[in-house]
Amino acid sequence: MNQLLKEVQLTEDELLLGNIVLYPTDTVWGIGCDALNPDAIKNIYKLKAREETKAMIVLMANIDMLERYVQEVPDNFEELLQKQERPTTFVFQNAKNFPAELLSADGSIAVRIPQDDFCHRLLMQFRRPVVSTSANRSGEPTPQTFADISDEIKEKVDFVVRIRQDEAAPAKPSRILRVEADGTTKVLRD
Repeated sequence: MNQLLKEVQLTEDELLLGNIVLYPTDTVWGIGCDALNPDAIKNIYKLKAREETKAMIVLMANIDMLERYVQEVPDNFEELLQKQERPTTFVFQNAKNFPAELLSADGSIAVRIPQDDFCHRLLMQFRRPVVSTSANRSGEPTPQTFADISDEIKEKVDFVVRIRQDEAAPAKPSRILRVEADGTTKVLRD
């Protein structure tokens, strides 16, 4: 088994146990857990010293998975997704089937469908959404590489994925768009 597949399996095992993982994404390194596990979600908020009113992003494998967790996915969403030239997170109203701990006060959810090989394989194998929040304490700068992540974060997560740790190119957080029911979008972060 190659290293990528081994790390996907080990990460899935940790997620199934309700643990917190530190993993590479299509943007910055993320702290994640099973997005359907309220206790694991609460543990991420504690680790980041983040206000529970500040929602986190979830990663999903594809539009089929998205339709299980968002009441109305606009008809043009696949086209909208394909037009994006860089990693983009979409905020949808009326999320469903998520624990309350993960939702914004208005019931919305922020979702990204990553093209990253590790994330995509993990999401397809795990078959559930995974939380993805930047690997820093709340209020601190977002680390652009694995080397920039504080030792405190690395030591307090349950599992650290052992691939792509030596990448030196600085990564940036995703663009964020709010998706309206009619399929139009509004830029929240560019």
